[in-house]
Amino acid sequence: MKSPPQNPVLSALPVGLMSALEERKQALRAAGKTLHDFGLGDPMEPTPEFLRQALRDAVPEVSQYPSAQGTPALRRACAGYLERRFGVRVDPDRQVLPATGAKETIFHLPLAFAGGTRRKVVMPDPGYPTYEAGTRFAGLEPIKIPLGEHNRFLLEPEALGEAVLAETLLFWICYPHNPTGAVATRAYLGRVGEAARRHGFIVVSDECYADIYFGERPASMLEVQVENVLAIHSCSKRSGMTGYRSGFLAGDPDLVAVLRRMRSHPGVASPDFVSAAATAAWSDDAHAAARRERFGEKRERFLRFFAAHGLEVHASEAGLYLWVKVPRGHTSGSYAAALLEEGVVVAPGTAFGAGEGYVRVALAPALEACDAACAAWARVKT
Repeated sequence: MKSPPQNPVLSALPVGLMSALEERKQALRAAGKTLHDFGLGDPMEPTPEFLRQALRDAVPEVSQYPSAQGTPALRRACAGYLERRFGVRVDPDRQVLPATGAKETIFHLPLAFAGGTRRKVVMPDPGYPTYEAGTRFAGLEPIKIPLGEHNRFLLEPEALGEAVLAETLLFWICYPHNPTGAVATRAYLGRVGEAARRHGFIVVSDECYADIYFGERPASMLEVQVENVLAIHSCSKRSGMTGYRSGFLAGDPDLVAVLRRMRSHPGVASPDFVSAAATAAWSDDAHAAARRERFGEKRERFLRFFAAHGLEVHASEAGLYLWVKVPRGHTSGSYAAALLEEGVVVAPGTAFGAGEGYVRVALAPALEACDAACAAWARVKT
Protein backbone atom coordinates (compact mmCIF):
# COMPACT_ATOMS: atom_id res chain seq x y z
CA MET A 1 0.00 0.00 0.00
CA LYS A 2 1.69 3.20 -1.18
CA SER A 3 -0.39 5.63 0.83
CA PRO A 4 -2.14 4.14 3.85
CA PRO A 5 -5.40 5.69 5.00
CA GLN A 6 -4.99 8.30 7.68
CA ASN A 7 -7.35 10.13 9.98
CA PRO A 8 -7.37 13.73 8.67
CA VAL A 9 -7.07 14.99 12.24
CA LEU A 10 -3.44 13.84 12.20
CA SER A 11 -2.73 16.27 9.38
CA ALA A 12 -4.62 19.07 11.13
CA LEU A 13 -2.54 18.85 14.29
CA PRO A 14 0.48 21.19 14.26
CA VAL A 15 3.97 19.75 14.08
CA GLY A 16 6.26 22.16 15.87
CA LEU A 17 9.96 22.81 16.09
CA MET A 18 10.40 20.12 18.74
CA SER A 19 10.67 17.42 16.07
CA ALA A 20 13.54 19.18 14.30
CA LEU A 21 15.25 19.89 17.61
CA GLU A 22 14.90 16.23 18.63
CA GLU A 23 16.72 15.15 15.46
CA ARG A 24 19.51 17.62 16.19
CA LYS A 25 19.71 16.37 19.81
CA GLN A 26 20.22 12.83 18.59
CA ALA A 27 22.95 13.93 16.19
CA LEU A 28 24.79 15.88 18.90
CA ARG A 29 24.58 12.95 21.32
CA ALA A 30 25.93 10.62 18.64
CA ALA A 31 28.85 13.01 18.19
CA GLY A 32 29.63 12.80 21.91
CA LYS A 33 28.17 16.17 22.95
CA THR A 34 27.03 16.48 26.57
CA LEU A 35 23.45 17.75 26.68
CA HIS A 36 21.69 19.47 29.55
CA ASP A 37 18.05 18.70 28.79
CA PHE A 38 15.59 21.30 30.07
CA GLY A 39 13.19 20.63 27.20
CA LEU A 40 10.96 17.87 28.51
CA GLY A 41 9.20 18.12 31.88
CA ASP A 42 10.51 14.78 33.12
CA PRO A 43 12.42 15.39 36.37
CA MET A 44 15.54 13.35 37.11
CA GLU A 45 15.06 13.16 40.89
CA PRO A 46 14.61 9.52 41.94
CA THR A 47 11.13 8.25 42.67
CA PRO A 48 10.95 8.02 46.48
CA GLU A 49 11.92 4.56 47.71
CA PHE A 50 8.71 3.99 49.67
CA LEU A 51 6.71 4.40 46.44
CA ARG A 52 8.93 1.97 44.56
CA GLN A 53 8.58 -0.50 47.42
CA ALA A 54 4.80 -0.12 47.44
CA LEU A 55 4.76 -1.08 43.76
CA ARG A 56 7.07 -4.06 44.26
CA ASP A 57 5.05 -5.34 47.20
CA ALA A 58 1.84 -5.19 45.16
CA VAL A 59 3.02 -7.20 42.12
CA PRO A 60 0.81 -10.30 42.26
CA GLU A 61 1.68 -13.88 41.49
CA VAL A 62 -1.27 -13.97 39.08
CA SER A 63 -1.86 -10.86 37.00
CA GLN A 64 -5.50 -10.02 36.24
CA TYR A 65 -7.35 -7.20 34.55
CA PRO A 66 -7.66 -4.01 36.63
CA SER A 67 -10.91 -2.08 37.00
CA ALA A 68 -11.38 1.15 35.06
CA GLN A 69 -12.71 2.62 38.32
CA GLY A 70 -9.42 1.98 40.12
CA THR A 71 -9.11 0.34 43.49
CA PRO A 72 -11.25 1.54 46.41
CA ALA A 73 -8.05 2.26 48.36
CA LEU A 74 -6.77 4.55 45.61
CA ARG A 75 -10.05 6.45 45.35
CA ARG A 76 -10.03 6.97 49.12
CA ALA A 77 -6.42 8.17 49.01
CA CYS A 78 -7.23 10.68 46.25
CA ALA A 79 -10.19 11.98 48.24
CA GLY A 80 -8.01 12.24 51.33
CA TYR A 81 -5.44 14.28 49.41
CA LEU A 82 -8.10 16.73 48.17
CA GLU A 83 -9.34 17.25 51.72
CA ARG A 84 -5.86 17.75 53.22
CA ARG A 85 -4.51 19.94 50.45
CA PHE A 86 -7.54 22.00 49.45
CA GLY A 87 -10.11 21.46 52.17
CA VAL A 88 -12.45 19.87 49.62
CA ARG A 89 -14.52 16.84 50.62
CA VAL A 90 -15.60 14.47 47.86
CA ASP A 91 -17.24 11.06 47.80
CA PRO A 92 -14.48 8.65 46.71
CA ASP A 93 -16.99 6.37 44.99
CA ARG A 94 -19.07 9.01 43.16
CA GLN A 95 -16.67 11.91 42.64
CA VAL A 96 -13.22 10.39 42.07
CA LEU A 97 -12.03 8.43 39.05
CA PRO A 98 -8.42 7.19 38.78
CA ALA A 99 -6.76 7.50 35.39
CA THR A 100 -3.68 6.38 33.50
CA GLY A 101 -1.90 9.70 33.88
CA ALA A 102 -3.06 13.22 33.06
CA LYS A 103 -2.23 13.13 29.34
CA GLU A 104 -4.43 10.11 28.67
CA THR A 105 -7.21 11.67 30.73
CA ILE A 106 -7.00 14.98 28.89
CA PHE A 107 -7.01 13.26 25.50
CA HIS A 108 -10.01 11.02 26.17
CA LEU A 109 -12.16 13.42 28.18
CA PRO A 110 -13.78 15.30 25.24
CA LEU A 111 -14.97 11.99 23.77
CA ALA A 112 -17.28 11.47 26.74
CA PHE A 113 -19.17 14.73 26.19
CA ALA A 114 -19.14 15.15 22.39
CA GLY A 115 -22.28 14.60 20.34
CA GLY A 116 -24.57 17.42 21.44
CA THR A 117 -25.22 20.84 19.96
CA ARG A 118 -22.30 22.47 21.76
CA ARG A 119 -19.14 21.99 19.69
CA LYS A 120 -16.60 24.52 20.96
CA VAL A 121 -13.76 23.71 23.35
CA VAL A 122 -11.99 26.76 24.78
CA MET A 123 -8.33 26.36 25.69
CA PRO A 124 -5.31 28.53 26.60
CA ASP A 125 -2.74 29.46 23.96
CA PRO A 126 0.09 28.77 24.66
CA GLY A 127 -1.03 25.61 26.36
CA TYR A 128 -0.60 21.87 26.68
CA PRO A 129 -0.91 20.50 23.09
CA THR A 130 -3.07 17.53 24.16
CA TYR A 131 -6.01 19.86 24.83
CA GLU A 132 -6.21 20.47 21.09
CA ALA A 133 -5.41 16.88 20.08
CA GLY A 134 -8.20 15.41 22.22
CA THR A 135 -10.62 18.06 21.00
CA ARG A 136 -9.98 17.40 17.32
CA PHE A 137 -10.13 13.61 17.63
CA ALA A 138 -13.51 14.02 19.36
CA GLY A 139 -14.76 15.98 16.34
CA LEU A 140 -15.04 19.22 18.29
CA GLU A 141 -13.83 22.73 17.50
CA PRO A 142 -10.82 24.12 19.40
CA ILE A 143 -11.05 27.79 20.36
CA LYS A 144 -7.53 28.89 21.31
CA ILE A 145 -7.34 32.07 23.38
CA PRO A 146 -3.99 33.91 23.38
CA LEU A 147 -2.50 34.46 26.83
CA GLY A 148 0.28 36.85 27.72
CA GLU A 149 1.35 39.73 29.89
CA HIS A 150 -1.59 41.73 28.50
CA ASN A 151 -4.13 39.53 30.30
CA ARG A 152 -1.86 38.23 33.10
CA PHE A 153 -1.98 34.79 31.48
CA LEU A 154 -5.60 34.40 32.61
CA LEU A 155 -8.20 32.91 30.28
CA GLU A 156 -11.16 35.18 31.06
CA PRO A 157 -14.49 33.65 29.96
CA GLU A 158 -16.38 36.93 29.55
CA ALA A 159 -13.78 38.12 27.03
CA LEU A 160 -15.10 35.51 24.60
CA GLY A 161 -18.54 37.03 24.28
CA GLU A 162 -22.03 35.62 24.80
CA ALA A 163 -22.25 33.89 21.41
CA VAL A 164 -19.10 31.79 21.91
CA LEU A 165 -19.93 30.92 25.50
CA ALA A 166 -23.40 29.74 24.49
CA GLU A 167 -21.74 27.20 22.17
CA THR A 168 -18.94 26.18 24.54
CA LEU A 169 -18.90 22.58 25.73
CA LEU A 170 -15.58 22.46 27.62
CA PHE A 171 -13.52 25.31 29.06
CA TRP A 172 -9.94 24.26 29.84
CA ILE A 173 -7.94 26.09 32.48
CA CYS A 174 -4.49 25.15 33.77
CA TYR A 175 -3.02 26.78 36.87
CA PRO A 176 -0.19 26.70 37.65
CA HIS A 177 0.00 27.16 33.91
CA ASN A 178 2.01 25.00 31.55
CA PRO A 179 4.16 26.38 29.92
CA THR A 180 4.39 29.80 31.64
CA GLY A 181 4.11 28.96 35.35
CA ALA A 182 1.44 31.64 35.88
CA VAL A 183 -0.86 31.26 38.90
CA ALA A 184 -4.57 32.08 39.10
CA THR A 185 -6.21 33.94 41.97
CA ARG A 186 -9.23 32.59 43.81
CA ALA A 187 -11.20 35.57 42.46
CA TYR A 188 -10.39 34.49 38.91
CA LEU A 189 -11.50 30.91 39.60
CA GLY A 190 -14.72 32.33 40.99
CA ARG A 191 -15.35 34.22 37.75
CA VAL A 192 -14.82 31.06 35.73
CA GLY A 193 -17.17 29.09 37.96
CA GLU A 194 -19.90 31.71 37.78
CA ALA A 195 -19.61 31.82 33.97
CA ALA A 196 -19.92 28.02 33.84
CA ARG A 197 -23.17 28.12 35.82
CA ARG A 198 -24.54 31.01 33.80
CA HIS A 199 -23.68 29.64 30.36
CA GLY A 200 -23.88 25.90 31.04
CA PHE A 201 -20.40 24.75 30.02
CA ILE A 202 -18.03 22.34 31.79
CA VAL A 203 -14.84 23.68 33.38
CA VAL A 204 -11.92 21.25 33.19
CA SER A 205 -9.14 22.37 35.50
CA ASP A 206 -5.70 20.86 34.84
CA GLU A 207 -4.07 21.04 38.30
CA CYS A 208 -1.10 18.75 37.74
CA TYR A 209 1.38 21.34 39.07
CA ALA A 210 -0.63 22.39 42.13
CA ASP A 211 2.01 21.06 44.55
CA ILE A 212 4.98 22.76 42.91
CA TYR A 213 4.88 26.35 44.11
CA PHE A 214 7.30 28.88 45.58
CA GLY A 215 5.03 31.38 47.30
CA GLU A 216 1.34 31.21 48.11
CA ARG A 217 -0.20 27.77 47.56
CA PRO A 218 -2.22 27.57 44.33
CA ALA A 219 -5.94 26.98 44.80
CA SER A 220 -8.06 24.28 43.21
CA MET A 221 -11.11 25.03 41.10
CA LEU A 222 -12.92 22.60 43.41
CA GLU A 223 -12.40 24.98 46.35
CA VAL A 224 -14.58 27.48 44.55
CA GLN A 225 -17.13 25.24 42.91
CA VAL A 226 -17.89 21.55 42.24
CA GLU A 227 -20.96 21.96 40.02
CA ASN A 228 -19.97 21.82 36.31
CA VAL A 229 -16.32 21.26 37.30
CA LEU A 230 -13.77 18.50 36.79
CA ALA A 231 -10.23 18.75 38.19
CA ILE A 232 -7.31 16.63 36.97
CA HIS A 233 -4.33 15.64 39.16
CA SER A 234 -1.26 13.53 38.49
CA CYS A 235 1.44 11.65 40.39
CA SER A 236 3.99 12.52 37.71
CA LYS A 237 5.54 15.77 38.89
CA ARG A 238 4.31 15.76 42.51
CA SER A 239 5.74 12.32 43.27
CA GLY A 240 8.34 11.67 40.56
CA MET A 241 6.20 8.97 38.97
CA THR A 242 6.10 10.07 35.31
CA GLY A 243 6.80 6.52 34.13
CA TYR A 244 4.08 5.02 36.33
CA ARG A 245 1.31 6.79 34.38
CA SER A 246 -1.13 7.45 37.19
CA GLY A 247 -3.49 10.30 37.99
CA PHE A 248 -7.10 10.99 38.79
CA LEU A 249 -9.98 13.33 38.07
CA ALA A 250 -12.57 14.54 40.53
CA GLY A 251 -15.54 16.85 40.72
CA ASP A 252 -19.20 17.03 39.75
CA PRO A 253 -20.61 13.52 40.39
CA ASP A 254 -22.85 13.64 37.30
CA LEU A 255 -19.86 14.41 35.08
CA VAL A 256 -17.72 11.75 36.78
CA ALA A 257 -20.50 9.20 36.12
CA VAL A 258 -20.37 9.96 32.38
CA LEU A 259 -16.61 9.58 32.33
CA ARG A 260 -16.74 6.36 34.33
CA ARG A 261 -19.10 4.87 31.77
CA MET A 262 -16.99 6.00 28.81
CA ARG A 263 -13.68 4.91 30.32
CA SER A 264 -14.86 1.33 30.71
CA HIS A 265 -14.44 0.90 26.94
CA PRO A 266 -10.88 1.89 25.85
CA GLY A 267 -9.03 -0.23 28.44
CA VAL A 268 -7.10 2.60 30.09
CA ALA A 269 -7.01 1.29 33.68
CA SER A 270 -3.68 1.33 35.51
CA PRO A 271 -2.43 -2.04 36.85
CA ASP A 272 -3.29 -2.62 40.48
CA PHE A 273 0.40 -2.59 41.47
CA VAL A 274 0.71 0.92 40.01
CA SER A 275 -2.45 1.88 41.88
CA ALA A 276 -0.82 0.63 45.11
CA ALA A 277 2.12 2.99 44.57
CA ALA A 278 -0.27 5.83 43.71
CA THR A 279 -2.27 5.12 46.87
CA ALA A 280 0.92 5.53 48.89
CA ALA A 281 1.78 8.73 47.01
CA TRP A 282 -1.57 10.46 47.56
CA SER A 283 -1.52 9.42 51.21
CA ASP A 284 1.79 11.19 51.93
CA ASP A 285 2.66 14.89 51.71
CA ALA A 286 6.22 14.90 53.05
CA HIS A 287 7.81 13.59 49.86
CA ALA A 288 5.96 16.21 47.79
CA ALA A 289 7.27 18.96 50.08
CA ALA A 290 10.83 17.65 49.72
CA ARG A 291 10.55 17.62 45.92
CA ARG A 292 9.10 21.14 45.95
CA GLU A 293 12.10 22.35 47.95
CA ARG A 294 14.47 20.74 45.44
CA PHE A 295 12.72 22.39 42.49
CA GLY A 296 12.90 25.69 44.35
CA GLU A 297 16.66 25.40 44.69
CA LYS A 298 17.03 24.83 40.96
CA ARG A 299 14.66 27.69 40.19
CA GLU A 300 16.66 30.15 42.33
CA ARG A 301 19.91 29.21 40.60
CA PHE A 302 18.44 29.90 37.19
CA LEU A 303 16.71 33.11 38.25
CA ARG A 304 20.05 34.45 39.51
CA PHE A 305 21.76 33.42 36.28
CA PHE A 306 19.10 35.00 34.07
CA ALA A 307 19.15 38.25 36.05
CA ALA A 308 22.95 38.43 35.77
CA HIS A 309 22.77 37.95 32.00
CA GLY A 310 19.91 40.31 31.25
CA LEU A 311 17.33 37.65 30.42
CA GLU A 312 13.74 38.37 31.43
CA VAL A 313 11.59 35.73 33.12
CA HIS A 314 7.84 36.27 32.87
CA ALA A 315 5.15 34.65 35.04
CA SER A 316 6.90 31.50 36.39
CA GLU A 317 5.48 31.87 39.91
CA ALA A 318 4.83 28.12 40.28
CA GLY A 319 5.07 24.83 38.43
CA LEU A 320 8.03 23.10 36.89
CA TYR A 321 8.88 25.70 34.24
CA LEU A 322 10.50 29.09 33.68
CA TRP A 323 9.14 31.18 30.80
CA VAL A 324 12.15 33.08 29.47
CA LYS A 325 11.97 35.93 26.94
CA VAL A 326 14.45 35.43 24.10
CA PRO A 327 17.05 38.14 23.43
CA ARG A 328 16.44 40.75 20.77
CA GLY A 329 17.27 39.49 17.30
CA HIS A 330 16.18 35.93 18.05
CA THR A 331 12.99 33.98 17.52
CA SER A 332 11.93 31.19 19.84
CA GLY A 333 13.25 28.65 17.34
CA SER A 334 16.55 30.35 16.60
CA TYR A 335 17.37 30.85 20.27
CA ALA A 336 16.49 27.25 21.12
CA ALA A 337 18.71 26.11 18.23
CA ALA A 338 21.62 28.32 19.36
CA LEU A 339 21.37 26.98 22.90
CA LEU A 340 21.27 23.42 21.60
CA GLU A 341 24.59 23.87 19.82
CA GLU A 342 26.10 24.62 23.24
CA GLY A 343 24.44 21.57 24.75
CA VAL A 344 21.48 23.28 26.45
CA VAL A 345 18.08 21.88 25.47
CA VAL A 346 15.02 24.09 25.96
CA ALA A 347 11.58 24.05 24.36
CA PRO A 348 10.73 26.91 21.97
CA GLY A 349 7.61 28.72 23.11
CA THR A 350 5.96 28.00 19.78
CA ALA A 351 5.89 24.30 20.65
CA PHE A 352 2.92 25.22 22.87
CA GLY A 353 1.12 27.49 20.41
CA ALA A 354 1.25 31.27 20.67
CA GLY A 355 4.56 31.37 22.51
CA GLU A 356 6.74 33.21 20.01
CA GLY A 357 9.41 35.25 21.74
CA TYR A 358 9.92 32.79 24.62
CA VAL A 359 11.58 29.51 25.49
CA ARG A 360 10.41 27.16 28.23
CA VAL A 361 12.97 25.88 30.71
CA ALA A 362 11.88 22.72 32.54
CA LEU A 363 13.49 22.28 35.97
CA ALA A 364 14.06 18.62 35.17
CA PRO A 365 17.83 17.87 35.36
CA ALA A 366 19.47 17.17 38.71
CA LEU A 367 20.49 20.15 40.81
CA GLU A 368 24.15 19.27 40.34
CA ALA A 369 23.83 19.76 36.57
CA CYS A 370 22.44 23.30 36.81
CA ASP A 371 25.79 25.08 37.22
CA ALA A 372 27.27 23.32 34.20
CA ALA A 373 24.15 24.16 32.21
CA CYS A 374 24.40 27.82 33.16
CA ALA A 375 28.04 27.90 32.09
CA ALA A 376 27.10 26.41 28.72
CA TRP A 377 24.19 28.86 28.34
CA ALA A 378 26.53 31.80 29.01
CA ARG A 379 28.51 30.89 25.87
CA VAL A 380 25.53 31.69 23.64
CA LYS A 381 25.90 35.17 22.15
CA THR A 382 22.93 37.50 22.54
